[in-house]
Amino acid sequence: MAQGYLTTHVLDTARGIPAAGLRIELFSLSRGARTSIRSLVTNDDGRTDSHILPADEFDTGEYELVFHAGDYLDATGTPAEDPRFLNVIPIRFGISDIDSHYHVPLLLSPFGYSTYRGS
Repeated sequence: MAQGYLTTHVLDTARGIPAAGLRIELFSLSRGARTSIRSLVTNDDGRTDSHILPADEFDTGEYELVFHAGDYLDATGTPAEDPRFLNVIPIRFGISDIDSHYHVPLLLSPFGYSTYRGS
C-alpha cells in the first residue's frame, strides 16, 4: 500500500496572508481522459483540511490541480477586470513515487503566480 500523499498550501502574496476559501479541484489524467477526483476548499491557513490525495488513493500518474483564483480574488474584494487576468489556474504534474509526499503550493497575486514541488 502506498505511503505517499498530496497536499497544497495557497498564499496570497499580494496581501501577505494565506488564501482562505479558495476552491481547488483534483483531476487524474490518463490516455487523454480527464477524470475528476475531488473538490476541496482551503481553510484559514490556506491549506485543505485533509490531504488532497490520501495514501489509500495515492498512485503514480499524471494529475491536474485546478485553483479557482478568480472566485477567490472576487471574494476578497480585489478590483475586478473584465475578464480577470488570472481566473482558473491549472497545474499539471506527475507522481512517480507512491511512497513520497508531493506538496504543490501556489503563491498567488492578481497578476501572477508560482508553484514548485515543496516538502
